[in-house]
Amino acid sequence: MNKKSSFAVASLLVAMVIVVAYVSAAEKSNANPKQKSPARKKTVKELQEDFLKLKFGIFIHFNMATYKGVQWVSGYHDPSTFNPGSKIDTDAWADAAVSAGMKYGVLTAKHVSGFCLWDSKYTTYDVMHPDCLYQQDLVAQFIKSFKGRGLKVGLYYCWCHPGFGDPNKYKVLPPECDPATHTLEEQNEFQKAQIAELLTKYPDVFYIWNDALDPEVMAADEILAHIRGIRPQIIASANWWNWAKKGTPYVDIAVKELRHFPEANKAPGETCWCLEQKWFWTEASRSKSTGQILALMATAHSRNSNFLLNVGPDRNGNIIESSIKTLAEIGKLWDPNATPDPPK
Repeated sequence: MNKKSSFAVASLLVAMVIVVAYVSAAEKSNANPKQKSPARKKTVKELQEDFLKLKFGIFIHFNMATYKGVQWVSGYHDPSTFNPGSKIDTDAWADAAVSAGMKYGVLTAKHVSGFCLWDSKYTTYDVMHPDCLYQQDLVAQFIKSFKGRGLKVGLYYCWCHPGFGDPNKYKVLPPECDPATHTLEEQNEFQKAQIAELLTKYPDVFYIWNDALDPEVMAADEILAHIRGIRPQIIASANWWNWAKKGTPYVDIAVKELRHFPEANKAPGETCWCLEQKWFWTEASRSKSTGQILALMATAHSRNSNFLLNVGPDRNGNIIESSIKTLAEIGKLWDPNATPDPPK
């Protein structure tokens, strides 16, 4: 099936492949009674507890916005815009995370621009577009580098336009499902197909970071049933566009953005902060101090929350030197075994 085929048909084919795979596996298991029984599936609470044990991760904002000098890309831009000049050194990203003592990483696989950092069969608007000079699956690179250093990997996926703009301006989805011309139902089906693609294409992904996913987009039960029908042990977070509701539990993990959870928070959470001034790199990017980051992290941990620290690689895909230095200093000073004061 080519990339321009109907995403509804493609989604159905993905579902059929998944079902066939599960049936085949079950038949093989039943055919051999001596075969070792599969490991017990963890409950959602156990998955949440495992997530909180990770404590510290790196958020990597790198996509079309990096090349446009903005935080939210307006409209569709020529795929040739995404051009780091040479192969991005994702090993250096992973090394920086390890130096800080981080345990996982999350990459912006599809941000507001709609541009995909992997070779998606549902769109040509990705790194493998003929006009994109990169021609490399950046998601696969990211996963290989991080997994190779013992780090867990998650992927960020944006669901709808930022809420403060016209959907004709903030496209969010690729041209095949332009939000200006497609219904919410069509958008959701397209995006569910891409989520299924990511979870099947990259089995090492343990975490989906959903941006702009809330009840106005899709019911929590629906998206959780979708992703767990593909990968039963996956975990998901959801970040509300509504600032007043950020930190409100929706799926598995509640998200706070540049704010802390209340002192008495008991919901499994993740606090996201920027190491530099913005999510995406800008010419003025510079790192916060080690002391600032350690203080922010200590507060996050004391409020039942992981700390996901964002870095924005530059147009060549390099983390700026001041941030590399700060991350290494954090690794020397932070005690991952320190026990924060529990929520009251």
